[in-house]
Amino acid sequence: MLQTFNFLAAILGKRDEKGATATEYALIIAGIAVAIVGAIAVFGGELTGFWNGLGGQLGL
Repeated sequence: MLQTFNFLAAILGKRDEKGATATEYALIIAGIAVAIVGAIAVFGGELTGFWNGLGGQLGL
């Protein structure tokens, strides 16, 4: 009976989630990096053309 109580207390009890925040921030940063790489892959050619055209209009 005591083992069952300890098991339930470990599962349902208050947990110290202090270290989880670093992991969560790392996952958020990784997601943002994937989004940036994806955006560059999709819009890279269009952005290059835009900046080249803008530079041509400015005489650069």
